[in-house]
Amino acid sequence: MRWALVKVALAVTTMVVVAFAVPLGLVVKELARDRAYGSAERQAATIGPVLAITTDRTQLERAVASAETGAGGRIGVHVPANGSNGKPAEIGARRAAPADVAAAARLGRASISPVPGGSSLLQPTAVASGVAVVEVFVPDAALTNGVTTSWAVLAAVGLALVIGSVAVADRLGTRMVRPAERLADAAHDLGRGKLGVRVPEDGPKELRLAAAAFNAMADQVVQLLANERELAADLSHRLRTPLTVLRLNAASLGDTPDADQTRAAVAQLEREVDQIIRTAREQQAHTRQAAAAAGCDAAEVIRERMAFWSALAEDEGRTVRVAGADRPVRIPVARPDLAAALDAMLGNVFRHTPEGTAFAVDVHNAEDAVIVLVSDAGPGIADPDAALRRGWSGGGRGPAEAGQGSTGLGLDIVRRLAESTGGDVRLGRSVLGGTEVRVWLALDGGRAGHGERRGHRLRRTLGRRGRRAARTGS
Repeated sequence: MRWALVKVALAVTTMVVVAFAVPLGLVVKELARDRAYGSAERQAATIGPVLAITTDRTQLERAVASAETGAGGRIGVHVPANGSNGKPAEIGARRAAPADVAAAARLGRASISPVPGGSSLLQPTAVASGVAVVEVFVPDAALTNGVTTSWAVLAAVGLALVIGSVAVADRLGTRMVRPAERLADAAHDLGRGKLGVRVPEDGPKELRLAAAAFNAMADQVVQLLANERELAADLSHRLRTPLTVLRLNAASLGDTPDADQTRAAVAQLEREVDQIIRTAREQQAHTRQAAAAAGCDAAEVIRERMAFWSALAEDEGRTVRVAGADRPVRIPVARPDLAAALDAMLGNVFRHTPEGTAFAVDVHNAEDAVIVLVSDAGPGIADPDAALRRGWSGGGRGPAEAGQGSTGLGLDIVRRLAESTGGDVRLGRSVLGGTEVRVWLALDGGRAGHGERRGHRLRRTLGRRGRRAARTGS
């Protein structure tokens, strides 16, 4: 496609340049010729008044010498004989043939006569003795003066237009071809089993739509494979119970050969079931790693989960606000993991705050991190640091937990999600008056450990942005 566009642009631009440059070149040549003969006519006209006054040889020689090109031997005057005994006078240079001069005098109009090295303009002028002819020599160089330069300029402009059009066509072709090549490479990788491959959604509109469809298809494939493997694992686990009963019954059959054969078959079946369970677990781990490598759109997941929780919030009379989820925010986290963490935080808001308590979810996208804020207007947490420590140990409270006795599993899910990217979780007081859970997700693949001072500064900056956004929406 790229070379096809280049060839089309080259052909079209070349035809346009030829269509305009050739006529312009001919016009330039004709203008140079007209300019040279126009200059010759003006020089001949300067001799005409002198001939009308006198035909004296001395006066005419002086007039020819004072002309623009007279000193260069380009002007000649042919005066007819004066009276019966007079002789014709020839003043200046003479190049035209006598027959051409006589023809010009007889016809009484200007004419051009070819001569060696150029041409002569013959301009007849009436005098007392008849018709005199003023001859002005026009060299070939004067007829083409400036034509070569003009043609060179036209050729350069035409070449520049052709090169420019080819460059633009190549650029446009590259812009169209590269997204298509990336899409084709991603399709090949997906066919070879690389489930984490995704395509950037850029380029022309049609290719952006194709990339979005491919990414959605790849996500669906990963989800279908995960569901299939979970089903296999679930079925395998379900077989464990009847298999155990079967093994116990086989053990009570005694020591007969049939009993031994039955117990061996049960043992073989148990080994096969164990192998199926181990294989399913390994494949689930690979699927989860591929999903995490592909990442997900945090804004899309937030919108989806908020649509689910908004129905319950409406029943309880809670005011809900979502900010920053109106544009894509890619994070290196599997979609199910982010959804589970959001459900854990939002579930704690509903469990541990009174009905009618407002809450908000904000997402902020920085250069190398994404901040997800879940805040509420509940009673808050008296000691956020202690609650965070209990959450880490498995006995603390999740987001917005006001009461005691929480298992801390919700906060632990959120913590493990943040730490998988190199980020962390912070609890504090929200601008709504209750608890604020700030989940910091690093975008640089867990390199958040380098530059600790820079990391703290980023968290403070994004924290201030989150509080300003919440204050604006409250």
